[in-house]
Amino acid sequence: MYTPEEFQAYWDDLSRGVYSSGWPQEDKDLLRQNLEDSYGEEGEYPNYNIDKQGEGMFWQVVRNEEHPDYEARYACEFRTFWVDFGDPPPDVPGVVDISTLAELAYERVRVPDTEIELNPDGDQTVNLATWVWLDQGAFEPVSVTASLDDYGLWATTTATPTTLAIEPGTPDARLHPASGECAVSSDGSIGEPYSQGRSGEEPPCGVTYLRATHATGSYGLTASLTWEISWEGSDGSGDTLPAGVFETTHEITVREVQAIVR
Repeated sequence: MYTPEEFQAYWDDLSRGVYSSGWPQEDKDLLRQNLEDSYGEEGEYPNYNIDKQGEGMFWQVVRNEEHPDYEARYACEFRTFWVDFGDPPPDVPGVVDISTLAELAYERVRVPDTEIELNPDGDQTVNLATWVWLDQGAFEPVSVTASLDDYGLWATTTATPTTLAIEPGTPDARLHPASGECAVSSDGSIGEPYSQGRSGEEPPCGVTYLRATHATGSYGLTASLTWEISWEGSDGSGDTLPAGVFETTHEITVREVQAIVR
């Protein structure tokens, strides 16, 4: 929270505010005595550790003022302690450690939207397979690192796309593969783009609609991409965090092709 000089300035500003307020003199004296007992020339941290400027920092409890549980915000005891650079922080409840940094990094991970490609592009046709794929370049692992540089603590959280799940939006459809789950290939691609001459093949990822939409309205084709989350820390530790699932829905119109046989 504070270097020694910042911490001294913080308390000097607070003291000036108290002494210029209407507080009773005994309250002002008590505040001054508490400051001297903790941070003054004879206190636990003499003169705010000014002589250790650049060698460490003061740590304090930081409350999440947006937490919905008011009592939970103040569940941690308010405390101040000094930690030299390079030393681990004390093992007290709520102190920032490597697993906390991993979770902070997790909150900052941003993955691309699940924008699938379709072929045919536009209206689909009954009994003609729709090929589904994802742009290979956009769906690669995404990493974020949170660190306390002066203390040598860091954690890198990585989100890796693993599976694309297809929901056709109607029971009158056949999925490819039958599970509707399209795995990420070794090269990072999901599914394959349609190419000329493959109209008789089943796509590695896709759907075949069996009924037109003229009587029911469009089908909501949902594509859900699962990102598995893992982290590794500066001390060699690591673990997983809850996976994230991100989806988009495409309104699909399916038409029938009428043929006249003579």
